[in-house]
Amino acid sequence: MATDTLNKNLIPSYDVEKEMKRWNKFLNIINEPEPNVDNTPRHAVWKKNKATLWYYPAVEKKYDVPLFFVYSLFNRSYILDLAPGSSVIEELVNSGYDVYLLDWGVPGYEDKEISMDDYIIDYIQKGVQRTLRHSGASEVSIVGYCLGGTLASIYAAVAEEPIKNLIVATVPIDFSTSPLPDKWAKGLKNGEFNIDRFIDVYGLIPGPYVEGMFRSMSPVYYSPYVTLLNRAYDKRFVDKWRRMNKWTKDHVPFTGKAFRQLNNDLFKENKLVKGELTIRGKKVDLGKVEANLLVISSSNDHLVPEEQSLPLMDLVSSEDKTYQLVEAGHVSLALTGKFAGLVDKWISERSGEKIK
Repeated sequence: MATDTLNKNLIPSYDVEKEMKRWNKFLNIINEPEPNVDNTPRHAVWKKNKATLWYYPAVEKKYDVPLFFVYSLFNRSYILDLAPGSSVIEELVNSGYDVYLLDWGVPGYEDKEISMDDYIIDYIQKGVQRTLRHSGASEVSIVGYCLGGTLASIYAAVAEEPIKNLIVATVPIDFSTSPLPDKWAKGLKNGEFNIDRFIDVYGLIPGPYVEGMFRSMSPVYYSPYVTLLNRAYDKRFVDKWRRMNKWTKDHVPFTGKAFRQLNNDLFKENKLVKGELTIRGKKVDLGKVEANLLVISSSNDHLVPEEQSLPLMDLVSSEDKTYQLVEAGHVSLALTGKFAGLVDKWISERSGEKIK
């Protein structure tokens, strides 16, 4: 009798019917059509090749300086407008800002020769010029997230357009430190892994390779499936999970020429910090950046550590500059509303006269 009682206490009961329902629900969710994203009202105001400049009008315009968003080349920009209630753009247009987003689109093999120079001059600079014309504003605020912040910072250093504010979040600037495993980083920097040969063969970095790179850096990428299995009956959670899962699997190809520059000029030689980077023959001197500056880092960011972002504070000439370290992850910074809240609080006093 004592043995039977002990076994009952140690071995949990197993409800086969309940478990079958749970697994069926889990499998149905995974096989459902992809959810809708990009929910905030918008329309295109400019296109170039695969890229689109989207305009999101303020619900009730309060500020005369528009926000121009630059996102990473590795991922789709809809993470900034993932779902109602979890959208950076939605929160900012509701707060009275006109928002413009440069959506890079999905490059193909035919785009393999697009360089960082092209992205900065022919896309970002032209997009900012179009934003100024479309908005009628005399100045613009540039907002860069992740690698988009790196590109935005480079652009700000060579820009001829009037930039009032520069905001960058989770931005890699100083590549002397790396989130990569030590052996990987060492192999890339000393040439043991020759990225040039890979690019010569493929022309660009295929999307699945980009996804594999990020998965290898963040093993927890697979854990959401375990969480989904346990919370498959939570409709609100499932909706958020499906949108986030779509984004994490939606990495885009990276053009070969731009990736070669990123690897050789930034990662290996750290030219941006050293002041040795050139764009279309023009030296990129971050000391020429005089716009009001806000740098945001996430304390739980496993992709862009704080050490990569913080040096920007000393490299620019801005008199008005603020650094914020937030308790968040690389992506949760945007999805939890913390990023939009920080941007609004900081930039509301730096966006010109309030429109009455």
